[in-house]
Amino acid sequence: MPKNKTHSGSKKRFKITGSGKVLRERAGKRHLLEHKSSRVTRRLTGTVELAPGDAAKIKKLLGK
Repeated sequence: MPKNKTHSGSKKRFKITGSGKVLRERAGKRHLLEHKSSRVTRRLTGTVELAPGDAAKIKKLLGK
């Protein structure tokens, strides 16, 4: 049987922790930051855990 390929777009956007949680970056901090308040841009910093329903789909795309 042929091997399944990892979804290239997903592997760039998501990370799986040792315990199996899926992490993602917050959206909205790439551009047009001048009109966003500092409070908003600070809130968008860092990684967060993906919602459980979405996590199952992403794990499938990543072959986990």
